[in-house]
Amino acid sequence: MTVAWNAFTPLAALTGGVLVGLASALYILGNGRVAGIAGIVASPLRVLLRGGTWRAETTRLLFIVGLLIAPWLWRLFAPLPQSHLDVGMPGILAAGLLVGVGVRMGNGCTSGHGVCGLSRLSGRSLVNVLAFMGAGFAAVFVMRHLL
Repeated sequence: MTVAWNAFTPLAALTGGVLVGLASALYILGNGRVAGIAGIVASPLRVLLRGGTWRAETTRLLFIVGLLIAPWLWRLFAPLPQSHLDVGMPGILAAGLLVGVGVRMGNGCTSGHGVCGLSRLSGRSLVNVLAFMGAGFAAVFVMRHLL
């Protein structure tokens, strides 16, 4: 593996990390709940599918809107980073399905466990982070070196 030092953007990475940390801290201080994206997205979907009141979902819907408009706001200050995927649509769909299954099995997603849970020194979050990072490392190794 090599690092493309000409594409390394420490200021953008630091800014993104600070914004994620700030948003997570404000969310838990304002709502008393961790900013796990899977839970934030799933809750309004449950109301949509099963019925119920939208009043409790206002904060979650605003959080989702913030996630959707953030790249457009970033473009006011800097170009968006280039991305390239080496897999086709079947690979993306399989990855999404596996992530969804993992989120349900682990009772949370990478943002909930990795950002919020670890910052609260949660043992359960540490185990989950080690599990999904290990699974990710293994998947990359298999895809890149064995297949």
